[in-house]
Amino acid sequence: MIVLIVLVALAVIFGPQLWARHILTRHGRERPDLSGTGAELARHLLAGAHLAGYGVERAAAGIGDHFDPERRMVVLSPHHHDRRSLAAAVVAAHEVGHALQHYLAYPPLLMRQRLVGLAGMAERLASFILIAIPVVTLLTRAPGAAAILLLLAVGVMAIPIVVHLVTLPVEFDASFRRALPILELGYLDQRDLPQARRILTACALTYVAAALARLLNFARWLRVLRR
Repeated sequence: MIVLIVLVALAVIFGPQLWARHILTRHGRERPDLSGTGAELARHLLAGAHLAGYGVERAAAGIGDHFDPERRMVVLSPHHHDRRSLAAAVVAAHEVGHALQHYLAYPPLLMRQRLVGLAGMAERLASFILIAIPVVTLLTRAPGAAAILLLLAVGVMAIPIVVHLVTLPVEFDASFRRALPILELGYLDQRDLPQARRILTACALTYVAAALARLLNFARWLRVLRR
């Protein structure tokens, strides 16, 4: 039974990532019939939305597609920045969706920006507390102190979960309320729209999987706390 649960958990967590990678690879081949590269489309969409001060740049090696709110920059990985492919067009539109959210001060995006830095500190603090528990127990010989520290660590670990839960509406909004309607305006042929939706869905599910992974890890620590 435990093995089955573990297999299901692994499928839920890693399955969406593998599927998204497969979908992006499948639709990452060159399409000469498309009007431009991912970078060219992103610049065109930013100009069309009158987002002055927002730009597009090629990501450094190993850095994925994202929107940098501090620099107001749509950052595209090389194969999406330089290629004329369906995947490049869809990913570029998605990241421009984040730029639109930033321009419009979309509340969940602003909340995520505020929480991201806090989440990083929370993860480091939780790790430090977990490492300190056996040392404190040994020095104080008080099991109650260890329990308090464990409770504190679990509470701190809840902060990144909140970030992941806030991330979900941000990503779905950028994909399905902004990027997809933009692409439907004529930037993609009608025959490509179902595949564009599939790409956006596959990528969105990776964020769902990440949130589930955080929740499972949190539940594991709650079980430890109850013992």
